[in-house]
Amino acid sequence: MQQENKIYSINGPVVTIKGKTDLSMLEMVYVGNQKLVGEVISLDTDKTTIQVYEETAGLSPDEPVEGTGSQLCALLGPGILTNIFDGIERPLPALQAQSGAFIGKGLSVSALDTEKTWDVKLCVKAGDTISGGEVYAETQETPAIRHKIMLSPLLSGKITEVKPDGAYHVNDTVAVLEDKHGNRHNLTLCQRWPIRIPRPVKKRLPASRPLITGQRVIDTLFPVAKGGAAAIPGGFGTGKTMTQHQLAKWCDADIIVYVGCGERGNEMTQALQEFSELVDPRTGKSLMERTVLIANTSNMPVAAREASIYTGITLAEYYRDMGYHTAIMADSTSRWAEALREISGRLEEMPADEGFPAYLPSRLSEFYERAGYMDVLSHAEGSVTIIGAVSPQGSDFSEPVTQNTKRFTRCFWALDKALAYARHYPAINWTSSYSEYLGELEQWYHDEVGADFMRCREELSSILYEESSLMEIVKLIGADVLPDDQKLTIEIARVIRVGFLQQNAFHPDDTYVPPEKQLKMMRVILHLYHKCQQIVQLQVPIARLLETGLFDKLTKIKYDVPNNNLAMLDDYITEIDNVLGSYLRK
Repeated sequence: MQQENKIYSINGPVVTIKGKTDLSMLEMVYVGNQKLVGEVISLDTDKTTIQVYEETAGLSPDEPVEGTGSQLCALLGPGILTNIFDGIERPLPALQAQSGAFIGKGLSVSALDTEKTWDVKLCVKAGDTISGGEVYAETQETPAIRHKIMLSPLLSGKITEVKPDGAYHVNDTVAVLEDKHGNRHNLTLCQRWPIRIPRPVKKRLPASRPLITGQRVIDTLFPVAKGGAAAIPGGFGTGKTMTQHQLAKWCDADIIVYVGCGERGNEMTQALQEFSELVDPRTGKSLMERTVLIANTSNMPVAAREASIYTGITLAEYYRDMGYHTAIMADSTSRWAEALREISGRLEEMPADEGFPAYLPSRLSEFYERAGYMDVLSHAEGSVTIIGAVSPQGSDFSEPVTQNTKRFTRCFWALDKALAYARHYPAINWTSSYSEYLGELEQWYHDEVGADFMRCREELSSILYEESSLMEIVKLIGADVLPDDQKLTIEIARVIRVGFLQQNAFHPDDTYVPPEKQLKMMRVILHLYHKCQQIVQLQVPIARLLETGLFDKLTKIKYDVPNNNLAMLDDYITEIDNVLGSYLRK
């Protein structure tokens, strides 16, 4: 006879059961008469602790707790893309249909539409032997994405029965597998996977290809590799969400998973509306055809906020296992860490820095380490790239979440409040940001973009660093006392800042810039710099060079040269030679 577990105490999202129970660690449970979704987070001989992913108002002691025998899992199958889920993968449109604008408690909704049929093509035949992760069926999930239905990594065996190609629901059996023990398994279009356990792969591959974003400050100065992890820290109003939206639209990932974790409701609403209106530059259709959104706003239960990050990364890994390159945007991991802190406080755990739990670094590492470029079980290559926003209070990058995130990410795009208030977007500070992927990506840039790309990038970067130190002198004693060669550095740095690093998301040619154009723009700017250096050495005043108008003209090449006519940039080099040649001939 199964033991009946009853609620003993309720403390916000934390519920305890007194006495010994038959529940297991991380088991998913149904709490109370309304069957609220929860998860076992602590076990003792005399007490079991559960965190509840729904609002616990109205819950009473002595109500039953029912175990499910399995962990909290994501349902994986066709129908994930174009959908909007909450933190525990409940589809918000279906919840709205049941309970209206506000989510009711204890609602049981399938993550995937069980009524919709999919046109399925079987990839196996009776007698085939397949192992975990291999593809046994395919369907066109959206016009942009072919969905590969894979065997669960936990199964392997011989196919004994195969249904004909045709229309099937996600829960319909399309094949039957017999494992080595003689057990029969009905294979449907979907599978379940625990969200806290990384999906297995064959091996991790080197991160040697960049995630091309079309944003010059990222692709040129601080690139992130496919399968890498990047952090975007910044205070309120510095453009974290805007930067992630731009990356989601333009980066060359196949699948976008956007997790709004603890964000303001109006900001999340704006994100949902904007994503549905965005046009995919690849297909000319809606970007939602290869996007999944997970919305968990700040007024939703904190425990579900904690789970939303794991739900998002599990969906990203699922599409990676099909051989796709996925990018997950987590906005923001600070709100996720705050959820950890609140639950930790209710559990009366010993706090560490600023009240965050002592296991904050390990949880962050568990999340970011699930990024990677992988050789997957379906005999393909895929990647998960994680781009996590961090919201340090008062733009204080020394706080625990930012500092611990820096430990586990190799790319750091520090957003600057002063740049954002000056309307310089993306507001990524070029002196405090860095990327540790440059060494691995150097060969790709050399082969695919140009042999001199990294040399130009390094010279551009050194000019910006030199300008920052010169500006400290200018603040103290003014620019007039500087020699002309240093004044030239400041003027060229202004061209780099305004004409290269600053980017207009609303301009058709400037919102996305291919790497080839980025390299040619660098060549033009550096050509002007080198010519002017020669002229300044001949004692020609910098003021005469500024009068040529070349410096101002170069700040506008991002608008004046279309992406489909890069040959125009060669004309700028000819013009520089013609205008400045007279000074060198004297």
